[in-house]
Amino acid sequence: MRILLTSIYPYFYLLLFFTIPFDDYVRALPNILLAVLVLAFPFVVKKDDFKKIRTVPILIFAGFCLYLVANSYFSGRLEEDFTVIKKVMLAIGLVVLYIPIQDFEKIKKAILFSSFAAIVFSVINIVVLTNTISEFHFGSSPEVIESLLIDRLYLGFLCVLSILVSYNLLKPKFHPKNRYYLANIIINILFLFLIVSKISILLLVFILLLRQMYGKHKKIRIPLLLLTALVIVGLYFFGTTGVGGKKNPTALQNFITNTTTWEVRSITWECAFKTIENNTINWKGFGFYGTKDNLVSCYQETIQDTHKKDRFTLERYNTHNQFLDFYLSTGIVGFLLFVTFLLVLFIKNKNSFFYTALLASLALYCMFENVFQRQMGAYYIGFILIILLSNKSVAQNKTIKEV
Repeated sequence: MRILLTSIYPYFYLLLFFTIPFDDYVRALPNILLAVLVLAFPFVVKKDDFKKIRTVPILIFAGFCLYLVANSYFSGRLEEDFTVIKKVMLAIGLVVLYIPIQDFEKIKKAILFSSFAAIVFSVINIVVLTNTISEFHFGSSPEVIESLLIDRLYLGFLCVLSILVSYNLLKPKFHPKNRYYLANIIINILFLFLIVSKISILLLVFILLLRQMYGKHKKIRIPLLLLTALVIVGLYFFGTTGVGGKKNPTALQNFITNTTTWEVRSITWECAFKTIENNTINWKGFGFYGTKDNLVSCYQETIQDTHKKDRFTLERYNTHNQFLDFYLSTGIVGFLLFVTFLLVLFIKNKNSFFYTALLASLALYCMFENVFQRQMGAYYIGFILIILLSNKSVAQNKTIKEV
């Protein structure tokens, strides 16, 4: 029985990550697969497998989870906050469930196939849509957004992960599989421009610049990096203010700011900072739902447009920034634990472009979204943590095999 479970366990895990984007169509399947993995875990895990997670980052993240539970419990809000806390715990739970799997490359392949399937599904929907309506506009049109398999932000996140994984799997010398990884990179990039996923496109630009910090010829790369950064800043300044300091809207300004999603974030961030300013040092936090209550009160006081005020109040928009959310919801201790966790991961992985790029992707999306308030976000954060935290154990496994 144990041999059978050990042989099929990895495939159930990979199927879990493959089906995540199809949650709206097979909603029960990811939860069923997760339950199967939890039940099978005691039968397939070995004592030595737990050595893989005996690391400082895991201890910090585990301490962060315990703090969230204890803080909510003693503040009398555990029942309502546990909806979000369990998603945070899901991320580290995915790491633990992965330790019986010896081949850490399999999880990367699952992301590649999942991204490609999501793109194909979305493109088919877009093609069908173009043949059913008279006027169709690419980009941020409601028709395109509705035809996507999942929310554009998370689909863009998945594409970025797929691009990074494909780049990491490329062999330095000629290899037949390289053509597939290169094709996957091109497909994902083209798709990001098709759906105009701005955060993902900006992240890819940042990753491209980050790549110049690694490899040979740094004496040439770094000055070019600084020059490119100055050019981008200059383009942004003139693109948003106009030539000669004119304040007329430009195409770049429209691309960056004049969208519904930017409007939502600008208002939620403003109210989040107002909540911080109106209170003393936030030690225990307001709770995840208490934070939303404070934001709603701010919306009602600051938004003048009645229709917009009603929309923000009805939707109860969150902070759209994971760092702000943790500070307001869990207090300064929770915020510092999360930031410390990211800093420790950066210090341990700063010499690797792939791991640093993954961490940068995690941090950037946390700046624009409350990723832990969506189960899908917790899954993809879990994937990043698996790759980052398995780095040490992979090196150990290779050493053992060589001996």
